[in-house]
Amino acid sequence: MRALWLEDRRISYREDVAEPDPPAGEVVIDVTCAGVCATDLELVRGYYSYTGVLGHEFVGVVARGPAGLVGRRVVGEINAVCHDCPACRAGRSTHCENRTVLGIVGRDGAFAEKLALPAENLHPVPADVPDEVAVFTEPLAAALEILEQVDIHESDRVLVLGAGRLGQLVARVLHRARCELVVAGGHPEKLRLLEREQIRTIDPEELTPASFDVVIECTGHRDGFSTARRAVRPRGTLVMKSTYAGELALDASAIVVDEITLVGSRCGPFGPALRLLADGAIDPRPLIGARFPLHEGVAALRAAERPDVLKVLLEVAAPRSRGE
Repeated sequence: MRALWLEDRRISYREDVAEPDPPAGEVVIDVTCAGVCATDLELVRGYYSYTGVLGHEFVGVVARGPAGLVGRRVVGEINAVCHDCPACRAGRSTHCENRTVLGIVGRDGAFAEKLALPAENLHPVPADVPDEVAVFTEPLAAALEILEQVDIHESDRVLVLGAGRLGQLVARVLHRARCELVVAGGHPEKLRLLEREQIRTIDPEELTPASFDVVIECTGHRDGFSTARRAVRPRGTLVMKSTYAGELALDASAIVVDEITLVGSRCGPFGPALRLLADGAIDPRPLIGARFPLHEGVAALRAAERPDVLKVLLEVAAPRSRGE
């Protein structure tokens, strides 16, 4: 099959990748649309040692699996878990000790004509949600995870640092929480997208030190952490959403003295994300910056690296907007 292949930090378009042949309990999905994420770009830079097909944000149609699923349009949670390790038995399955992760750890991903996932990972897409919207389910779920981890109140001063792909969705989710929200970013057009949603924006140079109760770091850059750390008040919470290659330097003593709570945050709830997309409460389509066919996938990843581009979509098959 056709796919984008990562090996030795080089991405290439190939037409000879083996189609998935999954074990019992898993299904094969014909991918229709996939989204390029900052994690994909960091994997190319060496964030994690991975060889295989990239991509974990997708929508597709079940091609092989249980009769009740075949032909259904679906999105899928990216962690495939064992259900038997201590983490799974304790209810922490996203931290399964034996997990594979779509397009990231031990499992070929979505930048291909087909992928495989456990049937239990799938969520049917409502009939009136088009592919170009459904493909945002995974990153929107990651944004919603913040509210699962941190109690945010209307009186809280909350900063989203970074107005890129994930920062845009995080800001839209937190705007619904009616907190005192500010987004700091350096690209005017990205900030204008937020201002159209009545979300206040500022330049990072305008940030007042130690002035926010909660800071969500979404820049995707190591220097974003130091900016976030300066912005959070003593006994405040710093939520880390960025993944990047290389190590992060931090002043651990200052974190102890200021009693800062650090929260790592990644995967989130698909059901609520799909409901927000289905009822139009969050419309991600203004975030689409470019579309590429699969065979131009290398160019798609290059485009996604540009600071003026938000979400890049790979159109793998003919888009669908009706039917499940």
